[in-house]
Amino acid sequence: MNIANQQQSESTVSSPPAQPPVQYLTPLADVDSTTEGYVISLEIPGVDKSGLEITVDDDRLTILGHRHLAESAGEVVHREIRANDFRRVYELGPDVDTTKISAHLEQGVLKLTLPKLEKVKPRQITVE
Repeated sequence: MNIANQQQSESTVSSPPAQPPVQYLTPLADVDSTTEGYVISLEIPGVDKSGLEITVDDDRLTILGHRHLAESAGEVVHREIRANDFRRVYELGPDVDTTKISAHLEQGVLKLTLPKLEKVKPRQITVE
C-alpha cells in the first residue's frame, strides 16, 4: 500500500476570507502492514465517537477529530492543552478495499483497519 502522510506536524486549512484559517493538530500515528491489510493507530485525546469524521474520497482517507474539552472551573493560570481539532490525511494505494475499512476508538486511540483486496492477498498454491 502506498499510504502517504499528507500533513505536517500542524496544518492550516484556508477558510473563506471572512474567517481566520482553521488550525489542526496532526495526531501521532503508527501504520502497520499485515498479510490481511493495514492497521493505522492514531492518538486523539479528548475526542469521542461523536466528534469523529472519517471519510474516503478519491483514494484519500481523511480523519477529523473534534475535541470536546471541559471549560475551566476557575481562572486559567497556565495552559498547555490546546483546543485545536485533529486532522490527518492518507493517500491510499490501489490494494486497499475501501468498502471494508473499519474503525474502533478506545481510551483516546483510534484504530483503523484497512483490508487488502482479495486479489492482492498472498495465497498458497497447491501442487498436484
